[in-house]
Amino acid sequence: MTGETTVRTAVRIHGRSTQRQAVRTLLEGLRTHSGHLVVAGEPGLGRTTLLDWAARSFRAGPVLRLGPGPEGGARAFAAELLDTLRVAAGEAPVLVCVDDAHLWDAPARNTLGRAVEHLRTVGRVGLLLSVAGHRAVDPEYAHLPVVRLHPLAPPEADALLDDVTDGAVDPGVREELLVEAEGNPALLLALVRRLSPAELRGHRPLLRPLADAGVLAEVAGRALTGLSAEARDLLLTVAAAVRASDGPDVDAAPVLDAVRHLRPASAPDPSLQPLPAPLALAGDRLRFHGPLVRRTVHATAAPDRRRAVHGALADVLESGGHPLPGLLHRSWSLTGPASAPALADRLAAVAADRTVPASHRLRATAYARAAELTDDGTARAERYTAAAEQALLAGRPDRARPLLAAARGCAAPAGARGRAELVRGLTELRDGPVGDAHQSLLLAASMLAEDAPADAATAVLAAADAAWAAGDLPACLATLAPEPPHSHEHPDPRLAGAPHNEAPPAPHEAPPAPHEAPPPHNEAKLPYNAAPPPHPREARPPDGAAVPRGAGRPPRRGEDTAARPAGAPDPAAGARHGSPGEPAGPPPDTVRDVRVGMRALLEGRLDRAAVPLGRVVERARSDDRPEGLLRSASAALLLGDVDAARRAGARALAAARQLGSDALVPRALEYLAYAELRAGRHPQARTHAEEGLRTALRAGQRNTAAHHRAVLALAASIEEEPDVVARHVTAALATARRHGLAQTATLAEWAAARADLGRGRPFDAADRLGLLVLPGPGRGHFAVWRLAVPCFVEAAVLAGRHEDTGAVLADFADWAAFGADGQAAAQLARCHALLAPPDRADDLYRHALARHDEAGGDFERARTALLYGKWLRRRRRPREARGRLGAALAGFDRCGAGVWAAQARGELRALGAASHGGDAGALTRLTPQQLRIARHVADGATNREVALTLAVSTRTVDYHLRKVFAALGVRSRLELARMVEQAEHAGPAEKTGAQP
Repeated sequence: MTGETTVRTAVRIHGRSTQRQAVRTLLEGLRTHSGHLVVAGEPGLGRTTLLDWAARSFRAGPVLRLGPGPEGGARAFAAELLDTLRVAAGEAPVLVCVDDAHLWDAPARNTLGRAVEHLRTVGRVGLLLSVAGHRAVDPEYAHLPVVRLHPLAPPEADALLDDVTDGAVDPGVREELLVEAEGNPALLLALVRRLSPAELRGHRPLLRPLADAGVLAEVAGRALTGLSAEARDLLLTVAAAVRASDGPDVDAAPVLDAVRHLRPASAPDPSLQPLPAPLALAGDRLRFHGPLVRRTVHATAAPDRRRAVHGALADVLESGGHPLPGLLHRSWSLTGPASAPALADRLAAVAADRTVPASHRLRATAYARAAELTDDGTARAERYTAAAEQALLAGRPDRARPLLAAARGCAAPAGARGRAELVRGLTELRDGPVGDAHQSLLLAASMLAEDAPADAATAVLAAADAAWAAGDLPACLATLAPEPPHSHEHPDPRLAGAPHNEAPPAPHEAPPAPHEAPPPHNEAKLPYNAAPPPHPREARPPDGAAVPRGAGRPPRRGEDTAARPAGAPDPAAGARHGSPGEPAGPPPDTVRDVRVGMRALLEGRLDRAAVPLGRVVERARSDDRPEGLLRSASAALLLGDVDAARRAGARALAAARQLGSDALVPRALEYLAYAELRAGRHPQARTHAEEGLRTALRAGQRNTAAHHRAVLALAASIEEEPDVVARHVTAALATARRHGLAQTATLAEWAAARADLGRGRPFDAADRLGLLVLPGPGRGHFAVWRLAVPCFVEAAVLAGRHEDTGAVLADFADWAAFGADGQAAAQLARCHALLAPPDRADDLYRHALARHDEAGGDFERARTALLYGKWLRRRRRPREARGRLGAALAGFDRCGAGVWAAQARGELRALGAASHGGDAGALTRLTPQQLRIARHVADGATNREVALTLAVSTRTVDYHLRKVFAALGVRSRLELARMVEQAEHAGPAEKTGAQP
């Protein structure tokens, strides 16, 4: 431990919003009653920091801090504690903070637990305890409410690192620090303290290992004090076994057998009773309560004892028929020289054996260990590359990057270096700047072209994906040309017109090292084609080359025209080298059909795309591999066959889960979410996108996570949750701007604008959408902006900006002329009706509704009916207006478009009509808490007065009041007061069971 870098104190708590809200609720509740809360967390996660924050935040009375209780006199201590609290409480509430309450002895813990039960008798007292999370909560505290601290999410840990270093950390060093810390704030700070400023800036090599025994002992060593030798052996054996397991827990039987091997023959059999505090037993599986203590146990053990434990595990596992973990333990038991070629070859061979059951994570560990034991530079590079690929398949791009860096440091031929560059590019494509990914993939293609043409083709189409994500259409088309340019050349858009006679695949998983890795469960994606292909007359680039201005697939049929996100898997997924002697990738016919179909769409020739892509859909009907099903789903989306896309996406998700493919699950969920949106199933779309977001974040796929946030924002933009839209838009844009995801940024901005439009803010919507759709350097992604044109025309008309609509409406008319999506024609008619003089608008609205009836889709039809109803009301045609507005309201309610339904209700009220049975029953739509707040506000109370009356925070009142306004369709407190008064006069039908 050199301590060369001085780490300044973080200026704020990073993350912990859920935990701080729980503490805040406790503190606010002390205004009226006592309360208690336990904060649990592994060493280093910030229990003390949270208690300090609570003490600083509490301003209503004194704060008492208690240390460990007395060793004796528990009853006297209980009485003394209660008397002290009774005196301290007096006229004001008291907050009592007890840090590390698990360190109290048993009588003191029991006393403290009994004191909690009597807090209500001593006044308004809040008791906030912290206990260790690396062990079970003591029974004396088990009945108390617990809030648990978890490791920081990567963005939160990244922000903490910036906070304490002023951002002066090299990007590569930053990545390694974040991976090594695993979200533990104290460990991250200890690692920073260990490095010198030159090491942090990348000017000197890093110390290895980063988190050595000293660092880990500093953070978590106290958790291992007072343990017997038997307990330490059991802990070390479990910690060692987890290193070669597929998860955080291990089978107890081999562990006990290995412990038995370690002990003399005369020693009694090992037992799990009593179980050491850091361990938990669930059935026959053992695990640590937290990963940091597990790492500390392994790192701080004596080297000889650690090697002995690995040797014992190797004997047990190899004899039990578990070759891969057995060989790993055998390699970790070695003494002497670092290289062991024979063992390295065996380890790599078993890792490549498809008949050996093992996760991608375990294969990655095996390949990496084989590389460490290998002398030959080429074999070493190939094994590090294979390890990186398996880490990528396991959903750990953060683990793949240092493995690729190790491969780069080996002397190897161009083919081996090209494969590493391919994996690097694929890693950046899903979790890094897509511009960097594009260049890495083009470089890989050039290095692999001679020795591995199939891998070169993979790199080419993945490079096209990256160009598409970045919104660089000329680069995308040039990359897809028959002779792709090298990374240092600028793609020539004129190559877009050249014929394509063969179609290499575009998997998203990196290829395995030659003759070693098993054929992975790979997947890929098209260039992120989320919008209509251009009309043929558009396919004219500014310099005369045949490059279309728009590309991709038609927008969805049915309800919602939100685009498919960058990051959806490609129908050309899945081609990769298999084991020696096996064919690589999908059938050539499928590859050719995908390539021909995509090329036709990019050229705006929808008729030529339908047949080959249709064949892709049909072939995958009998396929049970997730990659083949994703090809089918993608082709179906391109053709506008939403039902087929949903079926294939659901089957791909099931297959990916069955195979344990963490990298494929987020993409399958992405397909499902967008297919559900197209089918008008917004709640299902939101459910799939929420799960997709969680899985993408767990898999380290920040770009995919941003795409899921975009679909969540699009789904929420029609609902009653503007805060949800804003949250997802902000997060999606943060990643999109850092990583150059032009399409994701456009989708997010569109979602925000559509939310503004739904809430009756056309000026804001027109301003935001104008940046996306109007000509200029800031125009949105070429594959998305046309889809936002109907929203822009509506917002522009409502904002009095009719003159801005002409040029973009002509572009949209070109798309509608394709006839691939009935909604586009209906939307075009609606736009013309908005702009038409009164003598023509009536017929145009009717025509638009007729086209909606042909195409289906509740949301878009309801939007047209709403605009028509508004127009009729302004023309003093109330009976007709009432019918159109009622139909709009029913359509919005049917698809869950609450914010738009509120507009329809407001228009109906302006006509003197009662929606859904009239206002007498309107309050029945409120929750009891919302009804209480509505009644208090109707009586003239301010938000602060309501908060004090109901003993909640003003933020809670603000939140519920926004919900009330949206549910009732009111826009002012005066409107709310009138509605409440009318409802109260309507009698008992209004009652919900809530009391003011």
